[in-house]
Amino acid sequence: MNARRVDVLAGIVFFLASGLMIATAKTQSSTTPHSAAPGQVTNPAGKKAEEQFKNIQVLKGIPAEELFPTMQFIAASLGVQCDFCHVQGAFEKDDKKTKQTARKMMEMMFAINKDNFDGHRAVTCNSCHRGNAKPQPIPVVMTEEPKEPMGAPKLADAKENAGLSPDQLLDKYVQAAGGAAAIDKVTTRIMKGTIDFGGKSLPIDIYSKDPDQRIWFTHLPEGDSVTAFNGHEGWLAAPGRPGVRPMQGSELDAASMDADLHLATHLKPMFSELRLQGTEKVGDHEAYLVVGQREGKPPIQLYFDEQSGLLVRLVRYGETALGWLPTQIDYADYRDTNGVKIPYRWTLARPSGRFTIQVSEVKQNVPVDDAKFAKPAEEQKPPAK
Repeated sequence: MNARRVDVLAGIVFFLASGLMIATAKTQSSTTPHSAAPGQVTNPAGKKAEEQFKNIQVLKGIPAEELFPTMQFIAASLGVQCDFCHVQGAFEKDDKKTKQTARKMMEMMFAINKDNFDGHRAVTCNSCHRGNAKPQPIPVVMTEEPKEPMGAPKLADAKENAGLSPDQLLDKYVQAAGGAAAIDKVTTRIMKGTIDFGGKSLPIDIYSKDPDQRIWFTHLPEGDSVTAFNGHEGWLAAPGRPGVRPMQGSELDAASMDADLHLATHLKPMFSELRLQGTEKVGDHEAYLVVGQREGKPPIQLYFDEQSGLLVRLVRYGETALGWLPTQIDYADYRDTNGVKIPYRWTLARPSGRFTIQVSEVKQNVPVDDAKFAKPAEEQKPPAK
C-alpha cells in the first residue's frame, strides 16, 4: 500500500480533510490541551501561526491550530493536493510560483470582503474555484433536466409551523434512542466492523468509554492506523511514521462530540440557541432540520427522521482563516443494543472524500481498561553532539 493511502487512513476519522498536510508537515511545537466539556475547546497556549511555523507571510495573526485546516480549505476549494503549492518535505520554501499566486489570491479575497462586505467572509476561494485549480469564468451548460425547478427552496418551510419545536424534536430523539435512563447507563462500548473507502474494505476496532474516551484501530497490512481521544487530547498514528500527530482546534471539538456515549442527552445543553428550519430529504425519508448555535463556534445542523425521530444526519464545520470546512455524517442501520438504539453504519463525507463504517458486532458495559486510551510517550531525540 502506498504512502498516500497510509496518510489518509491515519487521519480518516477526525481530519477535516484527508490528513495529508498535517501528517507530513514539520511543526515546531506540539499540541494544545482540550477541555472535556461538550462543545468547549480551549487553546491555553494561544500561539499564532507565525510563532509555530516557518515563513508565514499572509496568514500572520491567526491561531496556529487554524493553519492546517486553512490549507485544507484551499486544497478542497481548488481540488488539489499539498504539493500543488508546496515543496514536499520543505513546506516553508517559496520555490513554486503557485505558492506566490496563492498568497496574492488570499490578499485579494481579504480585500474584497473588507471593502465590500464589512469584513465578513462572503467571498472565499470556493466562490470562484469550485473544485478547479483555475477559476471557471464561463457558466457550464445544462446536460440534463434539473431534478427540481431552478430557484425552488431547499427546505419545506410549510413544516416549520407543524407544532413541533426544536426542543421537542431533541426530546423525541432521546426517546426514540431508548430514553435518557438507558442512554446514560452506557459506560463502555466496543465495536468491530469494517471501514470502506475508495473501493477498499479494512477491518476496524473501536473502543469507547465514558467520559468521552474513544480509540479506533484500522488494521492495515503494515500495522495499525490509530485515531484516539482520551477526553482531554487527541492524536493519530500511522505505521511507518514516527511518533504521533496531535489533534488541534476543531479536530478536538469533533473528537469530543464523537466520543460522547451520551450525546443524545447532551445536545440541548451544548447549544445557546436552537432553530427549526423546516424539512429536507435524507435518503428516502423527510427529516426535520434543526440548527444549533454555539458561542464562538460555527453552527451544527441536525437532521431528525420525520417518522422515527432518530438522528440521521449531522453537519458540522471546522473553522479556518478563509472559511468553514464542512463535514457531513449520515447515520443508518439503527439497531437495539441493550435497550439503546445506535447506528451500525455511518458515512462521513468531506470535500476531500468519504468513507463508510459498517459495524458487525457491538458489546456494551463490558470492562475497558483506561490504559487503552493512554497517549504514547513522545520519542526522545538524542542530544546534539
